[in-house]
Amino acid sequence: SLLPRWRGAAPIERAIMAGDEQTGVTIMELTAGLDSGPVCAQAAEAIQGTDDYGSLSTRLARAGGELLVEALDRQPACTDQDDALATYADKIGPDDRRLDPAGPADVLARVVRALHPHIGAWLELQGGARLGVTRARALPGAGEPPGSLVVRDGIPALACSPGELALLEVKPA
Repeated sequence: SLLPRWRGAAPIERAIMAGDEQTGVTIMELTAGLDSGPVCAQAAEAIQGTDDYGSLSTRLARAGGELLVEALDRQPACTDQDDALATYADKIGPDDRRLDPAGPADVLARVVRALHPHIGAWLELQGGARLGVTRARALPGAGEPPGSLVVRDGIPALACSPGELALLEVKPA
């Protein structure tokens, strides 16, 4: 991440979930605190509207390798982070994976992108069965009650509050 934003366990996922326009990589000195050491070098990377964890992490890994080589060659001075600007990227838990139709469709679509392909998001169906959602897109809603499943142009969609989540790729639990 671009420290001090998204210190912690899941910075890529949290950046996508939050709708951040960019993230990046940081070379820092290790300290006893959680990702709180002085920053030596950073490189920003735009988050595209189609990025998921897989595509973004691949670009960040490449950028991180290049930045590390550059930092080792140049040995730049490091500067302390402003702790007042810190945000935390908590570990992804079960509640983070559940797609709640009471939430906005655009937020749910970002959750699906952030958790694909490595962790996965899911939707609870009637009777408690889970449906994995691996690709989704937010659509404007037609006023159906949140949680209703509808079909739009041949594509199943989950009514949310607001909007609808087009279920473009799903898998059984």
